[in-house]
Amino acid sequence: MTKEEKLEIVKKYGSDEKDSGKSEVQIALITKRINDLTSHFDAHKKDHHSRRGLMMMVGKRRRLLDYLVKKDIGRYRTIIKELNIRK
Repeated sequence: MTKEEKLEIVKKYGSDEKDSGKSEVQIALITKRINDLTSHFDAHKKDHHSRRGLMMMVGKRRRLLDYLVKKDIGRYRTIIKELNIRK
């Protein structure tokens, strides 16, 4: 992910361009990295070390989404709809 892509995601989901701590921003950034790694595994099926990193990112995103459900269900529904995340 390039700096420009990251800045664009932070601007879209954060309150300003420096707001990278918001749960929606973190979930969107992790989702972008997960999508990039998923396409990597189409070409490199035996890359199990990176697969472990992918599973850790999926778990972190799940924990952030669980936090958002407890904190504000409306923001949770908005973010999963925008990012096309199942559940």
